[in-house]
Amino acid sequence: MSPQKQKKTLTNWDLVSVNPSEKNWDWKDLFCYWGVNVQSVIGFSLIVSLYVIYDLNTFVVFFGTLIGSFFVYLFSNMIGKPSQKTGLPFVVMLRTSLGVRGAKYFGLLRSLLGIFLFGIQTYFLSKAFSYLIRIAIFSYDSSLLEINIFLIFVLGLNIIDWFAIIIAIIFQGILFSRGMNFNKSLINISAIIVYIGMFFFFLLILLTDVKIMSEAFVNILDYSNFTKLDNLIPLITVAGTIFAYFSIVIMSFGDFSRYVKSEKELKKGNFSLIVNLIIFSFFALFIVTGSDVFIKSGNENFEKILTHPTDIIGTLDNLLVTILVLILIIIASASTNLIVNFIPSQYTLINFMPSSLSVKNSTIIISILALVVGIFWLSYLSQIGIISFLDTFGSFFGPIFGIMIIDLYSIRKNKINNKDIYSLETDGSYYYSSGWHIKGVYSLIIGFIFSASTIWNSNLMFLQSYSWIIGAFIAGLTYYLLAKE
Repeated sequence: MSPQKQKKTLTNWDLVSVNPSEKNWDWKDLFCYWGVNVQSVIGFSLIVSLYVIYDLNTFVVFFGTLIGSFFVYLFSNMIGKPSQKTGLPFVVMLRTSLGVRGAKYFGLLRSLLGIFLFGIQTYFLSKAFSYLIRIAIFSYDSSLLEINIFLIFVLGLNIIDWFAIIIAIIFQGILFSRGMNFNKSLINISAIIVYIGMFFFFLLILLTDVKIMSEAFVNILDYSNFTKLDNLIPLITVAGTIFAYFSIVIMSFGDFSRYVKSEKELKKGNFSLIVNLIIFSFFALFIVTGSDVFIKSGNENFEKILTHPTDIIGTLDNLLVTILVLILIIIASASTNLIVNFIPSQYTLINFMPSSLSVKNSTIIISILALVVGIFWLSYLSQIGIISFLDTFGSFFGPIFGIMIIDLYSIRKNKINNKDIYSLETDGSYYYSSGWHIKGVYSLIIGFIFSASTIWNSNLMFLQSYSWIIGAFIAGLTYYLLAKE
């Protein structure tokens, strides 16, 4: 095969090694990266629910959160170090263990899941836009919302919802397609703004009545009987839940660590995940408990504890606060969508057709497919149990991680042939059997079976929070036994 054909097939400027001079991420950038991962609306509801909804000891939840995040820290270092060293994204690194063609097709699974989740997240992001539009129309003339055109629904969406979801997809597409340096700035600004916003609401609630609000927060802190053996299972469960929440970002972390200046900055920055969780948990918990006291003081019959930001602001008769919270939700949701779904989808999609796709046209493809998912989410997709199928797709990611780690650290001893990783020549190091590494594929399928069984086997569903780790361990062990010399 000629070098020109080889280049057309496997090489793309977005997939080649990052120039050392362009590695400009330090620990502060990674602090913001993990901050954005923590700051999602789902993360807010999850963390608060663990503390105030379930009948768990507060310190069990706290230490369970620390344990879960510590394992995320360890695994992120493991998967991030090779990409930091070589400057290669996740899907290119995958070529070493699954072959140049195996990585092409199995990597596409990450793109498909990411696009689907990008569409779902865009739907919920569009709800914040639609609320702002409704507020603007209502403020101008409340009677306008009673016009027939606003009462006609197609696929569960009226004209405002349709307008909002189109704005949401265009808004993200324009922002996210401007390159990694711009995305880094976007991530940093988003993390800082959201934390400033949360601090503002913390003060707003605290100063309502410092004594009452402080007592309400202190009253939920329960450390009694923390050392009882009965707390061991809840502790492990919380740790597994937190790990499962972050598991989707671990495998693709190399897409970001490739831009980090040094391994020292990488480890320091990844440790900030734990710091972020502590800061965010404090603000979220105080805001929810304080809001609960405020709401119930005006309505003694209100018993439910609200853990979703939009539910909380829905009970507050304050237009300015409502608008500010909606803007924060838009910022947090969009930046989380960028990190968790968009960039990983973009790299794996480009790797599928490296000679044809670029950042711009892959952005268009992702945006169009995500728009379709967002449009049909409410009326159809959310009704057919699609989440179980998405979880099944995700069952590949733990095994992929396990294979990559064993391959990079135990089999190859951190040695990568940068020339052959872009080669389709039959004598290339990563060509294997027509571009497929059969041992890697076999190990991946074995790991997937174990991982997916926690979703589809009712007797094993109690292990679902650990499916990622189970799949990684089984696939990694199988691969080691097959591939070691």
